[in-house]
Amino acid sequence: MAAAILRRAAAALALLLVVLTGAFALLEALPGDAAAAFEDPRVPPAQRERLRAVYGLDRPAPERFVRFLSAAARGDWGYSFSHHRPVARVLGAALPWTLALAGAALLLEFGLGIPLGLWAARRAGAAADHALRVAALALWTLPSFWLGLLLLLAFAFGWRLLPPGGVASPGAEAWPWLARAGDLLRHLALPAAAIGLPAAAATARFVRASLLEVAGEGWLLAARARGLAPRRVIWGHALRAAASPVLQLFGLSLASLLSGSLAVEVVFGWPGLGRVTYEALVARDQPVLLAGATLAAATVLAGSLIAELAHLALDPRVRRG
Repeated sequence: MAAAILRRAAAALALLLVVLTGAFALLEALPGDAAAAFEDPRVPPAQRERLRAVYGLDRPAPERFVRFLSAAARGDWGYSFSHHRPVARVLGAALPWTLALAGAALLLEFGLGIPLGLWAARRAGAAADHALRVAALALWTLPSFWLGLLLLLAFAFGWRLLPPGGVASPGAEAWPWLARAGDLLRHLALPAAAIGLPAAAATARFVRASLLEVAGEGWLLAARARGLAPRRVIWGHALRAAASPVLQLFGLSLASLLSGSLAVEVVFGWPGLGRVTYEALVARDQPVLLAGATLAAATVLAGSLIAELAHLALDPRVRRG
């Protein structure tokens, strides 16, 4: 078990290095110069050259990449061109908002997806099961940003039930904490739904397929033959047998929600990592982009590692293999 963990951790680190190398190469291949933010005609040429030297942009690309890796290994992510402060502080201010959005979307994904998958599995082959599968497939294929625009049109501009964006209403900082919490939940509802509903549709289909896969196992047939209630067979036996793939899906979903909310955050003006990354891309803020790519890749790899370890822990056949 320990050897398997070390092998997977080493593979994750190697893959992280490959991802960062590719991200740096893509940024270097973009048209223009990373120092375009300094090319202001009002700034004297000598001052512009000094700024380039301060940020290390006068060095060759391979040297800058090696310096970035060396500094990142020490916890130094550099200085943001556009925010004029350390990159760690820029990402640290945005990370809690992305975690809140991802947590709400994850709660919606599994809180809705697992019961719907169970419901469909118990009615496999019926008309209701077919209708749920078609609806889930249609919802799953919707891009999150497009679904977010539809939700904005319906609930923010049509019925005016929820705010169209941001994280707080004007003047909310003077409200009592309970009112502020409720206001935050109202602002969180639409972006979380835009991310969580398609994910819940995919989870429902996955849970249904996992339950039907174990439904024909001999020990489940024996449980039914002993007269156990169908609800107890599903919740107490089949769902436990399908827990391993569902836990793997949880690890992968956690990573994808943390790293895949860029478009939704931009649509709703949510001040998380996705919006910070978008603004950094517009400003050609290379330190923020590289740090954001590192964080996104690390979360995806960590989620994959958690999923693999959950599979190892729950399935003795994998450990023996």
